[in-house]
Amino acid sequence: MPSLQVRELPEHIYQTLCHEAEAAHRSIAQQAVATLAKGLNLDLAPQMRRKALLSVIRVGAGNAIICGLPDPALLVREDRDR
Repeated sequence: MPSLQVRELPEHIYQTLCHEAEAAHRSIAQQAVATLAKGLNLDLAPQMRRKALLSVIRVGAGNAIICGLPDPALLVREDRDR
């Protein structure tokens, strides 16, 4: 995972970040990531990430049928009939 080092951070910003981290029960690094994400209009909520990933998986599964890949149920049936 990439790392970021901030030099010459103003004291009042650091103190605000520390207070917010304490209030949110996060480390200062976790709070900095959350604050950056919020400022960049990015969503870090695990539920939203999971929903997005599941939608990508569902779309990919639909593409497998379109690409002409065999139906897994048919493959299992073929094996059982041997």
